[in-house]
Amino acid sequence: MTKLNRRTFGKLVLGAGVAAPFHFTRTAIAQPKPGDELVVGIWGGTQERIVRSLIEPQLVDKYGCTVSYVLGGTGERRARAYAERGRPSFDIVYLNIYESRQAVTDGVTQAPTDAVPNYEHLYDAAKIGGYGVAFNPCTLVYKGEKASSPITSWEDLFNEEWAGRFAAPTLPGMQGMAALLMLAKTYGGDEFNVDVGFEKLAELKPFAAIQTSAESAWQMFEQDIADITVEFGSLAQRAKESTNPEIVIADPTEGMCAAMNFACITTGAPNQVLAEEWINLHLSPEVMQEYMREAYYSPTVDNVEIPEDLAGKIMTPEQVENLVAFDWEHIAAQQAAWSSRFTREIAG
Repeated sequence: MTKLNRRTFGKLVLGAGVAAPFHFTRTAIAQPKPGDELVVGIWGGTQERIVRSLIEPQLVDKYGCTVSYVLGGTGERRARAYAERGRPSFDIVYLNIYESRQAVTDGVTQAPTDAVPNYEHLYDAAKIGGYGVAFNPCTLVYKGEKASSPITSWEDLFNEEWAGRFAAPTLPGMQGMAALLMLAKTYGGDEFNVDVGFEKLAELKPFAAIQTSAESAWQMFEQDIADITVEFGSLAQRAKESTNPEIVIADPTEGMCAAMNFACITTGAPNQVLAEEWINLHLSPEVMQEYMREAYYSPTVDNVEIPEDLAGKIMTPEQVENLVAFDWEHIAAQQAAWSSRFTREIAG
């Protein structure tokens, strides 16, 4: 594990094989023609609405193509992409930070290149798998009215006031992975020694509940079932402003767990040029601004300004560099085993 500094991620990018200049590696690819259909696998809700309203119309107007969507959770999308490896029905699949790096290694998706012009504006951290489109770190989130003092450490989760009030995020899932990894880090372990993370999770039992999504967590807060969980900071900020003003987003001294959404082009994508154009539009300042306003996602490119009215809600480049990163490829390889262990030892 490490911080998201440029030197570290420069090494990761080189290891991922994306350093070679595009003009040395790309072969001739057929140009789009009217009627071509781009297939995009993405989450529903806010993200779907943004890409439908801002990206799809520009692509359709320019090429006369159509766009179809496969909506749902990351797990289903990833499983389908792997099942179709070498003969993909997706052109673009959106994955999380650790799944995107593994998908490149497994030949399911392509490493990022400067065939996408806005690649040059991506932070190094956003080049480790596909094309990072949103920073969205995970941290402790709690009901401020229930706290005797602000949470400043992951160790505070074990304070008596939270006993029996923790909504444990499930594995697989980025929130559950963040809880496991950050507890391991806080108590002397890391991604290569997660036993301590499992042990500390077990110490928090009995849980108020097992939560499977941010929506379920906020419902538990509102219904007084639970008072604290691990969630995406952006989703917590949105909930704080829309439904539960008592929500507090912790900034622990040990750090927040890095998390990011990636747009990935499948290996053998039927519509390579359309896919590159789609991602280039996604990385444009216009779309980044909309992501900030609608989802509080922090930008992954260095050529967009954070609006003054969003200051304190969107991560600055300095804050991004202080996120805690782990060996995501190792984590992806261990995901199935850790998920099974979570079911046996923690959820039961």
